[in-house]
Amino acid sequence: MPRLYLDEYHQALTGKHICIACREGILRDNFPHIVADIKFLVRHGIRTTLYHNIANRFANQKHFRLLADRLPETTIRRVAPEVDFYTYVLDREQSIFKLIFLERKYLCDRKGYRINTLTTQATLQKNEDFFTNVNIAGVLKQICNRIIGGAYNRVHILPARKNTIKHELFTVEGTGTLIANNFQEEFIPAVTDNDVEMLVGILDLYAKKGFLKPRNKQYLFDHRERFRLTMIDGIAVGSVEQIEIDPRTIELGALAISTRFRNQRVGVFTVTAFEEEAKRVGYKRIISLTNNPRLHSLYTQLGFRQNDLPEYAARQAASPEVDMFYKDIR
Repeated sequence: MPRLYLDEYHQALTGKHICIACREGILRDNFPHIVADIKFLVRHGIRTTLYHNIANRFANQKHFRLLADRLPETTIRRVAPEVDFYTYVLDREQSIFKLIFLERKYLCDRKGYRINTLTTQATLQKNEDFFTNVNIAGVLKQICNRIIGGAYNRVHILPARKNTIKHELFTVEGTGTLIANNFQEEFIPAVTDNDVEMLVGILDLYAKKGFLKPRNKQYLFDHRERFRLTMIDGIAVGSVEQIEIDPRTIELGALAISTRFRNQRVGVFTVTAFEEEAKRVGYKRIISLTNNPRLHSLYTQLGFRQNDLPEYAARQAASPEVDMFYKDIR
């Protein structure tokens, strides 16, 4: 079960308008789950609209009554079945915070891997490389143009299932694909208890994969002044730990980025921001020890060298068989 960050995400979402669009068959098959997720959003002060295209037949009146009874605070909009569902929704909504399309499958790349995050530019350039429902694939360009034009801040494409909307909006990793024009990035100190709670979640993901030494919650609370958070749209998605080795050397430790934002250059932003802060404070060299192959590539890209330096033998001995990277700051 993914960890929910209700307080942290509630602050970013309360009072905002979120539209959920779901075609008839998907809504029928996942009716209780979708209703439960929308009720959850309403309880957190989020304004909601639900689009569907259930045919206006006598046999469907039960679904209409259930939607009205269970979602009294949600605006329900029915799209006529003969109308193109996606185009209708995209044309009607022009000023909302998030638009969510519920589908049967994930948006995947050519290798079959689930796509977590996309910029509008990448989507427009690689439209033919995405695999999903053919109908929504055909309107990806339209979605991007609407985002660029300011109609919505974010569009999400999610597989319809239990808790899918809740986990998309209230967890670090999410459940589907997030498309945005840009991401607002910040690199800030971990100050509040909520910041530390987010650190726990991010670092636990990497510790379980064996790429980081486990740091328990008490350690994070006791040493919060060492930690920096990378924020995307006001939500923590990455972390680093600043560890002084000597007056001229600082270690970049606990580098972890949510897999949701992989391939969006968030790692580049985080390491570059760490370097700029270290230089501003007066350090002359950064070292980092890791066996994470993704970080090996990132460090090489950013001008780090891999070597065991004798002046850091004691630090190296504390992490045997872990590769050391270093970079002199100018």
